[in-house]
Amino acid sequence: MSEWPFATRRRFLRDGLTILSAGWTAPTFLTRTAEALGAPKRDADARVLVVLQLAGGNDGLNTVIPYRDDAYYRARPRLAIARKDALRVTDDVGLHPRAEGLKRLYDDGLLAIVQGVGYPNHDRSHFRSTDIWESADPAQRMHNGWLGRYFDCTCKGADRPDPRSAIALTAEAPLSLLGERFSPVSFGTPDQLQWQPGRVSQSARDAFERLNAAPSTEPSSAASAPLSTLEYLQRTAMDARLSAREIQEAAGGGGRRGLDGRRGGGRGMLSQQLAMVARMIASGLPTTVYYVSLGGFDTHAGQDGRHAQLIQELGEALSSFMDDLKERRQSHRVLLMTFSEFGRRVAENASQGTDHGAAAPMFLVGESVRAGMHGRHPSLVQLDQGDLKWGIDFRSVYAEVLSGWLGTDARRILGMKFPSGRLLRANAARGRQS
Repeated sequence: MSEWPFATRRRFLRDGLTILSAGWTAPTFLTRTAEALGAPKRDADARVLVVLQLAGGNDGLNTVIPYRDDAYYRARPRLAIARKDALRVTDDVGLHPRAEGLKRLYDDGLLAIVQGVGYPNHDRSHFRSTDIWESADPAQRMHNGWLGRYFDCTCKGADRPDPRSAIALTAEAPLSLLGERFSPVSFGTPDQLQWQPGRVSQSARDAFERLNAAPSTEPSSAASAPLSTLEYLQRTAMDARLSAREIQEAAGGGGRRGLDGRRGGGRGMLSQQLAMVARMIASGLPTTVYYVSLGGFDTHAGQDGRHAQLIQELGEALSSFMDDLKERRQSHRVLLMTFSEFGRRVAENASQGTDHGAAAPMFLVGESVRAGMHGRHPSLVQLDQGDLKWGIDFRSVYAEVLSGWLGTDARRILGMKFPSGRLLRANAARGRQS
């Protein structure tokens, strides 16, 4: 007697292979019964976190500008933003003149700027530093993501976390969202919807192929298996089939049409991605975390024009996103957090750009943030090998997001306790504990 149903179940449990690839055809026995499955009940007020990666290393000094500090102008004779052009937010710092969208959010009480964020013994490698931020482990002992561990902790018993709990609008699932048991949904456009489960073994893929190749009537080998095993496999595959269609519809269909923003206010890809996120939030998907990325911040040469364009795109996208959420009556549910793997060096280089540095600002956006400036701007005189010294450990920001917004024990996820920066309003801390 064949043992394939039992082996298949083990492989699903171990490797998390989910049947969602648009290129794979669901077996006919699933097609007949998929419509009978109902959608899970959704909490209309469930909280949502949106994580935005500024990939490449954003130049924090030309984003949040110390326009009253002469050392800034001495270090950057060509790249420094003129005092008269900075968008003033305090007596000491201002935003890039093209960051009008960020300034609107700040003036509307929706933007918290956390200054001088970094970590001990910083690394200037894109890959290592990104892994550190995404694993929340400067020692690089952990090989999964901080949000992946959060979803792991939401499991009850042998249940696996629902992969729809996190959606990444990226070609591959980011490390941030990968846990020991959890893998997110990841796709570039809705018509290419597929789940990127990370470390999927060939045996799991083989198991899928065998299941998918099953005839419409139960094979004799499967008929002799315990009913619970066959029911498990059928339910897993049917849930995946329905989830793919559900997410596609929530995201707005496929192709370019699916990326068009509802309001049409944003001109860049980030605006289009966030418009898609807003649609999915409003549709009632059971998703807690969305992940999006804006690249191009590795500005070693000719930084002036490129960085200005990126900062404008960032501000327009975030401002349009909040307007969109408010129009959909979803803004109270959403907190957005940005991160970049590192800032840039204080001094400009010979190519009218900046090289890899250390500390940089983070942004939190939403109705529940304590708007304004948090932390002190790093000194431009007391440097660490030409880099800004960090003043706030990035894990402190993560801890407040985990505890104050997602309602979980941050120490359990991060491995130690971090001080609160009081980045969220008091009423934001009433999230449920997992």
